Amino acid sequence: MKHRRIPQRRAVLAGAGALALAATATLTLHSANAATVPQPAKLSPAAATTLASQVNSAGTAGSYYDAQAKKLVVNVVDDAAAKSVRAKGAEARMVTHSMAQLDSARRTLKADATIPGTAWGVDPRTNKVVVTADRTVKGDSLAKLTKVTKGLGDKVTLRRTQGALKPLVAGGDAIWGSSARCSLGFNVVKGGQPYFLTAGHCGNAVKSWSDQQGGQEIATTEDSTFPGNDFSIVKYTGDTDHPSEVDLYNGSAQKITKAADATVGEKVQRSGSTTQVHDGTVKALNATVNYQEGTVEGLIQTDVCAEPGDSGGALFDGESALGLTSGGSGDCSQGGETFFQPVPAALQKYGAEIG
Repeated sequence: MKHRRIPQRRAVLAGAGALALAATATLTLHSANAATVPQPAKLSPAAATTLASQVNSAGTAGSYYDAQAKKLVVNVVDDAAAKSVRAKGAEARMVTHSMAQLDSARRTLKADATIPGTAWGVDPRTNKVVVTADRTVKGDSLAKLTKVTKGLGDKVTLRRTQGALKPLVAGGDAIWGSSARCSLGFNVVKGGQPYFLTAGHCGNAVKSWSDQQGGQEIATTEDSTFPGNDFSIVKYTGDTDHPSEVDLYNGSAQKITKAADATVGEKVQRSGSTTQVHDGTVKALNATVNYQEGTVEGLIQTDVCAEPGDSGGALFDGESALGLTSGGSGDCSQGGETFFQPVPAALQKYGAEIG
């Protein structure tokens, strides 16, 4: 198959050392009688993500990456969990609420406060479920939300945002349909054929895609899921290049070689056709957003800004594909927050791989 680079917009692709101790014989004997606490390992974000998947247990309550200290911090609720976490190279932090208690609070919110314009996710730094209500939540809806959150006590924090939570689809350029513009996320391979991933609400709106407004078809939506999840897979129908990279909008591109799970505290970048490249930090995982169009769960919550038309675009960290832009509030002038559909879930759903 011949592949040409998409005109005007690049296709975005999916994709501790030991401490030596010198001491006298006397000091060594003294140390032998004292308990030593293993020091947390210095970790890269990727290594922290791997470690985070290994330390979860009944006594842990979430984790986050401390980018400044380059360590994984794991919340624990008992001494046994703390000992296990330290032995594996992470820092143990004693907290009040177990993950079971926080998950119970999330279930209560889902049952009693699924209100359009709200979102929530577990913030491991505060050991609470942070609930966000946008400017459209008012009157009886706000009163109901306030009552439910107060009933959950100190396990929940309620905050307001002046923006409006919405999927970020609009008319413009990048990948075009007859009624909408979105951003290409990551190029993937399925059954040996070239495809790309974008947001599900984009795939719901558009079946035939072009790389320019009113241009020739280059791809068609094969499957799309929204709400619930927010991903779609689109099959190339034209002779179009699909390089494994993300457009950095400065004449260069970031190579993508793999998909990965995000970690709270991880520094990330987003590329989209409206606002180009912006960076920020992962704030929560497994977040829930109640859009006007319906609820989406299992999202990555960040403080990266985005605007309409950035939907479907790539969230990445170096060579790792992390997420597809779903929606959020605010803009890139005053700031905001954006939610992303994790890429590994989309790949698993469609039996695809980065490439």
